Amino acid sequence: MIITIDGPAGSGKSTAARKLAAKLGIAYLDTGAMYRAIAFAALQKGVSLKDEDAILAVAEQSSIEVDCGPTHTRVMLNGHDVSEAIRTMAVNQATNFVARIPRIRQMLVEKQREIGRRLGSLVTEGRDQGSVVFPNADLKFFLDASLEKRALRRYQELTADGEEAPYEMILENLRERDGNDRKQWAPLLEPATAVHIDTTQMTIHEVVERLLDCVSRKNLAK
Repeated sequence: MIITIDGPAGSGKSTAARKLAAKLGIAYLDTGAMYRAIAFAALQKGVSLKDEDAILAVAEQSSIEVDCGPTHTRVMLNGHDVSEAIRTMAVNQATNFVARIPRIRQMLVEKQREIGRRLGSLVTEGRDQGSVVFPNADLKFFLDASLEKRALRRYQELTADGEEAPYEMILENLRERDGNDRKQWAPLLEPATAVHIDTTQMTIHEVVERLLDCVSRKNLAK
């Protein structure tokens, strides 16, 4: 059983996917963490974010492994756990440059498909899971929310983690990422068969209950 949850940053897809996987007792895959790991590696090496060849070289030289459990995705970069280190605003901004490189997206799509084959059942979230990576998924969701609401959520997440980042900076970062998604090689696409959910006015509990209801109606839950 493969369930995909796509949507822009801050739409609530990561939390919803993790909670849904926990409810179903299957693995949770945060694909964005894989792009973040490459961005983190590029920053660590001091690579120019405008040099796509240099970023690609970092990606090709990096070993990225993910441990997918029902409540987590732990990320190992060259043998080191970077699960928390990749959640900073600096990595957020750098990830924009990584995600727009076609060869890196191809590499990670292949890796995500291999993870899906190995695990068999999972809830996977990202920006192209139902449209590109797993077009034959058993159930697809597309979560969205207003730009302002998404920026507020990201601001609250960073503040809770002890990082100071102005709301206006986060808002502009998300606006830029949305723009990139509309024009890059594998853009954020809403699959025609996806269940669309606007989470702007919804609590995470309400979102998860909606997802579970759809899973139940599809008779996918064990």
